Parts: sequence; structure tokens; C-alpha cells
Amino acid sequence: MSLCAHCVSGVRHEGTPEGQNQTIGGVEVYVATPTIDYPKDKAILFLTDVFGLPLPNNKLLADDYARNGFKVYAPDLFGDDAVPPDALNPGSSFDLMGWLEKHSVDSKLPIIRQLIAALKTQGITKFAAIGFCYGGRPAFILGFTNEIDVVAVSHPSLLQIPVDLERYAAHSKAPLLINACEFDPQFPRSAGQNADELFGGGKFAPGYEHTYWEGCTHGFAVRGDLSDPKVKAGREGAFKATVEFLIKYL
Repeated sequence: MSLCAHCVSGVRHEGTPEGQNQTIGGVEVYVATPTIDYPKDKAILFLTDVFGLPLPNNKLLADDYARNGFKVYAPDLFGDDAVPPDALNPGSSFDLMGWLEKHSVDSKLPIIRQLIAALKTQGITKFAAIGFCYGGRPAFILGFTNEIDVVAVSHPSLLQIPVDLERYAAHSKAPLLINACEFDPQFPRSAGQNADELFGGGKFAPGYEHTYWEGCTHGFAVRGDLSDPKVKAGREGAFKATVEFLIKYL
């Protein structure tokens, strides 16, 4: 499995994160808490792209989900070795594949599971995983094993198509949302069609939805250029679809 150039492209978004950095069960986590009443027994696990918590976009997006009534936990998957924001700069020569060799998805699952275990001791009983780019595959794996209750991914990376889709359909009980886009070598249109064949038309009893955004490129939901009307519409549409999916199924 590999990543692509689009995994380190996009723009930095403006804003000041409103959440808090906490240590939960030994895991460093960015926590975004709603300012309105929210269910204390439910949690959203925000599984980031390769830029992790150092890129403000991820924290700002976690804050947006918290504003819609969900407490959000974004574990620090990469420590001091997330892909640096400067990799977004034009002409960057960052060695993405060399970085990936040090950061397999399998090596991150214990971090996420450690956080889940700690949150369960705090009374949380229902979990959703929302995965973006790199974070899409660990979200899928947690769905395979039914360790979480809902999965929503946007432009997922590192999936093995069709094997992972087939495995999810065969084993998972977690409702699945896939937000996809027009230009995405990691999850091309053919992958979306494959997913629709497996899950669509009521074939997947837990629940399935798939959105597709024309004019958008891999990474649009996190790092999209919001000055582009199509990208802005895609980003907002994927966010709205995810919020509605979480409200319906979590």
C-alpha cells in the first residue's frame, strides 16, 4: 500500500483551535467539547490525515464536529513525527513514502485501542470513528472488528480494494459512510462503484451512504482550497453528510 502526492497537498485553514490537549490513558489527545448539552456516553474518534495534530486544519475540523453536539477525541498518532505542515508548500520534496515506512497503520491501532479502553472507564459506551485520508484505514479496521459502532470516512487512503470493502461487508455491524470525490487515486470512482455494489440498495443491513463530490480532489474535506466554489461545496457537503450520519446512527 502507498500514499499519493494528493496526500500532502492542499491549504492551511485559518482559525484558532478551541479544544484542549489532554493525556487520556497515556495517550496524547486533542479534545473538542460541545458548548451545548451532549450525550456523555458517546464519543467521536477523529482519526487524522498524515499531518496529524500539528496542522491546525485537523483541530479546527474537530471543533466543528463538537459544535454539532459531539465530544470529539483526536489521538496523536504520530508524536513528534507527523508530516510537517511545510510539506504543503509548493515544491516541497518531503519523502512521503519514507515517512510511511515508519508509520504503518498497524502500529497506530494500539494507540487508538488504548484510548478507547480509557474512555470506556469514563462511562463512554458508544464510539464512532471518522477517518480522513490516512485515518480512513484504521477506521475501517475498527469497523471490521466491531470495536466501534459507526464508521464515516472521507477520501480514505491505504485501503485494499475490493478486499477491504468485501471484508467490511462480510464482518462489520457498523453503519458506513464514505465521502468520495472526483480526483482521488487512493479511492477512485471505481472503488465507489464497487462499494455501492456491495453495500447499496439495502444490501448492508446496518446502514450505508456514499457521497460523491465533483471538482474535488483527495484531501478536500480537510485541506481543500475553500476559495474554489466546488471544493467549498464538497467540504461543507461531506461535513453535513457526516454530521447527519452520526446523528442517525450513533
